[in-house]
Amino acid sequence: MPNPTNRIAFLVAPEGTERVELVDPWDAVEDAGLRPVLLSTVEGEVQTFDHLDRSERRAVDLLVGAADPDDYDALVLPGGVANPDALRLDEEAVGFVRTFMETGRPVAAICHAPWMLIEAEAVEGRRLTSWPSLATDLRNAGATWVDERLVTDGNLITSRKPDDLPAFIAGLLEAVQHGADSARSA
Repeated sequence: MPNPTNRIAFLVAPEGTERVELVDPWDAVEDAGLRPVLLSTVEGEVQTFDHLDRSERRAVDLLVGAADPDDYDALVLPGGVANPDALRLDEEAVGFVRTFMETGRPVAAICHAPWMLIEAEAVEGRRLTSWPSLATDLRNAGATWVDERLVTDGNLITSRKPDDLPAFIAGLLEAVQHGADSARSA
């Protein structure tokens, strides 16, 4: 495992990220004294959403293709239906997630974000949760899907929906602060 950097990567598509699933973990990471970094497939800004309604725009810090997974202590994959659906079509984004999963450092995915984990071929034999509509996709990819607020399987932290954000954030911070192996779930 690389030396701690205090940087947490947040990977989002140009449009379709569920705002609260980006902003709440982002704020918690900052409050914990860590540095969130917004990665995307485009330069400039990304558009977040409150469900189906446009919300705020956020400045991109770095293109995912220029990012080195070794420069980050953890990866956060916010949901929103369109966000992971667009990201999973980008080879650099998928490669970043795959490489990050292989390092054993924490990866936190909420709501629809586990679609990225499927595309990165990183769910076989793993236990996780997501928005319920992904259950069949995850099972077909070899995962064990469960309907729980927070699931931690080694370095993988997953939650179902915005209502689960307190547990999701606690799981993420526990994994970052104490290592993925010490963050076992409920």
